[in-house]
Amino acid sequence: MLGRGVYLSWDLKKASQYPLGLPESEKVVLKVAVSVGRVKKIDRQGHHLQKRWRERGYDQAWCAPECGMVPSGLEEDCVWDPDRIEIIGIMYPKDSSTSNDSSPF
Repeated sequence: MLGRGVYLSWDLKKASQYPLGLPESEKVVLKVAVSVGRVKKIDRQGHHLQKRWRERGYDQAWCAPECGMVPSGLEEDCVWDPDRIEIIGIMYPKDSSTSNDSSPF
C-alpha cells in the first residue's frame, strides 16, 4: 500500500491482527519508540506520493483513520529505515477463553 518499509499502527486492535495466519497464542505486539523525522500524510488511494514518499525525502508515511487507504479504516504508518525504530516493550495476548475483557491484551 505504501511501498517498502516497516508498517506500524497506534491501534492495538489492528496491530494484534498480525501476522495473518499465525495462531493467537504465537502472536505478540511490539511497543516501539520511533525517531519520526519527516512525515508525509497519505490521505487517499492513488495519492501521487503513495509509494514514492521516500524519494521526496520523507522518513515516514502516515494514513489517517477513515481516509480510505486501509480497508479496516484504522490508521497505519510506514517507516522507511528500521534503524529509526527502537523496541521498548512486548505485549502478549490474553487467552480470550479466560477473560471477559474485550481487549486482546
